[in-house]
Amino acid sequence: MKGLALLALFAGLPLATEPQKKPDEPAPQKTDQASLTPFKTDAPLVTGIVQIKRVYVEPLAGNDTAEAIRQLLIGSLQKSHLFVLTDNPDRADAILRGAANDKDYTDAFDSQEGLNAHANGGAYSGSSSSRSRSAGAYTGLSVGESESHHIRERKHEAYATVRLCNRDGDVLWATTQESHGAKFRGASEDVAEKVAHQLRLDYFKAIPLPAGKPQ
Repeated sequence: MKGLALLALFAGLPLATEPQKKPDEPAPQKTDQASLTPFKTDAPLVTGIVQIKRVYVEPLAGNDTAEAIRQLLIGSLQKSHLFVLTDNPDRADAILRGAANDKDYTDAFDSQEGLNAHANGGAYSGSSSSRSRSAGAYTGLSVGESESHHIRERKHEAYATVRLCNRDGDVLWATTQESHGAKFRGASEDVAEKVAHQLRLDYFKAIPLPAGKPQ
């Protein structure tokens, strides 16, 4: 009987290891770190390319290939590691705008080669006596050869003329690049690489030297 009473007593007590249930709470929401620092219109105005932190590449003017060149430009600038590339123009402190085009055309070459030689010779002798005598000789040589060539070659030509502008529209940097293609790159890709390469060169040239160092 005593054992039964003890079992009944412990049966009415909650287990110490059982966690207490709490009211349902909403799960914590993940926040994008970039959204915590929205673009501020009162941010300092950049006046040089070395002050640029974030760039938006605007749709370029041109034919149907302009958008493809824009995407290649974004990729080339991203690989340069100079700026953060953004798809939100409101968060950028500089905008890359301009025009680009990639067109194909056909080059035609016409050439003609010829070899001609012409030679003539003759000899004659005679007498006016009753016994007339005459002799003559003639020789001639004529050689002719001509050859013509007509070559048609299909080519691509791409160009991009772009500029970096700050929020007020002041031009901070500009370049124009063109290409007929490279050994391992098409014309459009090569133009995008040339723009990024030129920007990288000009960027490091614009970095001020520490005080006391020769120019």
